[in-house]
Amino acid sequence: MKYLTIPLALAGAISLNVQVTAAETILNVASGGSENMVQYVTDYLGPMFEKQNPGVKVRVIGTGPGDAGTQKIIEKLEAQKNAGKETWDIDVAVGNQQKTAELVNMGLLKSYRAKISTGSLATRDTSKMALGVNVDGYVMPMFHSQTAIAYNSDLVATPPGSYDELRAWALKNPKAFGYNGIKNGMSGVSFVVGWMYAYAGDAAKLQNGPYDENTKGNWDGALSNLKAFNENITFTPGNAGTLDMLNRGEIAMGPVWVDMFYSWQADGRIPPNLKLKLISPGMPGQPYYYSIPAKAANSDLAMKFIELATSPKVQAEGIVNRFNWYPGIDAMHVEKSLDPMVWKKLFTDVTPDELAANGKPFPIAPYFSDIKEAYELKVSN
Repeated sequence: MKYLTIPLALAGAISLNVQVTAAETILNVASGGSENMVQYVTDYLGPMFEKQNPGVKVRVIGTGPGDAGTQKIIEKLEAQKNAGKETWDIDVAVGNQQKTAELVNMGLLKSYRAKISTGSLATRDTSKMALGVNVDGYVMPMFHSQTAIAYNSDLVATPPGSYDELRAWALKNPKAFGYNGIKNGMSGVSFVVGWMYAYAGDAAKLQNGPYDENTKGNWDGALSNLKAFNENITFTPGNAGTLDMLNRGEIAMGPVWVDMFYSWQADGRIPPNLKLKLISPGMPGQPYYYSIPAKAANSDLAMKFIELATSPKVQAEGIVNRFNWYPGIDAMHVEKSLDPMVWKKLFTDVTPDELAANGKPFPIAPYFSDIKEAYELKVSN
């Protein structure tokens, strides 16, 4: 039997060498994000696609979480572009919001969404805009992560429905609300961003631009009120720390990632009396995106792969049931393919309508940096 060695090097430092039969076509998937995202393709999505497409082998390599992970994909594609290669050895890229937007701006991605049958199933704004960058056509959301306020329903009979109500509740219940500021976890950052959407002026401008450096000069009132709010709350050590303190009853309420919340609850690490509330005018979440490099060697197969990955059945079983993520496509398309008990668990506390109304994107990159810098200067000090 004849063997070929297929290398996939990312950022000059990551390589994948596999032995395959000469008859196989290799679909190379480069995935940013956490290790469970890599395992999702390796253990679930890849084998399913291979079964439906005999002679195709899916190979996935993880590049790491956050901006740094997707940056490695950028560096690999840019190097191949600059080298003048006619085809590139990444067929499907899985990246975060900010860096996928950069890939679009750099001309490194192919517009494909209108060519797949599931393209019309994703209508949320994040399928069109990524932190102020028009990505319409170039991406399909793999999933949406979302933050919300977790609360102990034994201690809080009627949870606050808005930032205004939360401020009033915290005054009456000092130290019962907890979050981690803007360090040691993004749930706290999300809470702060939601505060700025509520009190810092034009939230749509923060989310979509255009950027105006003078805008931050109007934030003093919002930041001063946040500093005063912080005097009545408990600081937690991070995303997990907020859930730990809720579990131990040290706080009664705090911002969390929804998928992490439900995973912990399923594992028995937090009790069933903890519930979720997505307060208005909204809190941020973020998607990871499927995209196709502009000169992918197997772009037709890549579209077929993403079409499968964003189908209602796969979104229901793979994204919602396995990982407690919100689906990348609109939830209404997923409900019929989902066990009613799973649907009830994920969409009872936060309904699809509430998610559509109050699930917000993070700000465009320069405003995001300004908010974090302003917090350090005027809230932390």
